[in-house]
Amino acid sequence: MKFNLTDSKNKTFALPVNPAEINVESTTDDKTVTVVKLGEISLIGPEKVKTIEITSTIPVKTAGVHYLSTSKPYKNGQTYIDKILKMYKAKKPIRLVVTTTKISFKGTISDFKYGMTGGNADEYTFTLKLTEYKTHKAKKVKSSKKKKTAKKGKSRSAPPKKVGRGSKVVVNGQLHRSSAGSGPGATERNATRKITLVATGAKYPYHVATLSGGARGWVSKSAVKAV
Repeated sequence: MKFNLTDSKNKTFALPVNPAEINVESTTDDKTVTVVKLGEISLIGPEKVKTIEITSTIPVKTAGVHYLSTSKPYKNGQTYIDKILKMYKAKKPIRLVVTTTKISFKGTISDFKYGMTGGNADEYTFTLKLTEYKTHKAKKVKSSKKKKTAKKGKSRSAPPKKVGRGSKVVVNGQLHRSSAGSGPGATERNATRKITLVATGAKYPYHVATLSGGARGWVSKSAVKAV
């Protein structure tokens, strides 16, 4: 069995000493909620990223060390430390493969501790933790801000102008003495007039006069058109 580390440039080396144990941790993001008349229940959440942790030793000098797990070790332990630190600082995913097992773990180095213990100056002790790396890629979405254009079709006629007291209008219709229609008189033909009074709701609601102010009479709503 060998513990091989491969960096982002596909360069591989084996750890000089196999760890006594290896732990792969798989967890889910579960949550607990309280339900009326049922109590506390667990809601199974999505799978979290896996982690893997190994603890082992690296001889300071590999020559003559009988417990090595590789036949072609580097001459000194500092080389292994430097390579792992380089992987850590690169902040790129690496791969740990444990031969004779199905463990092939792609991840980033999230924790690396090393030093010496027990006053032993002949070997380093270290703990290496990898966090699973899942391939992902950001997708750039272009915003489509198209100008809205009106569909071609029949052109709409302009709405009629509003008329009221003081409006200048063209009159085509019979004049009356009152807004109720009494005393029918002369008939106007394309005469430009001015509305001087408005009787809302009456049969002949508009009283018109000449532009100079001379009274003409009351006309129907259909008889006037705004200029």
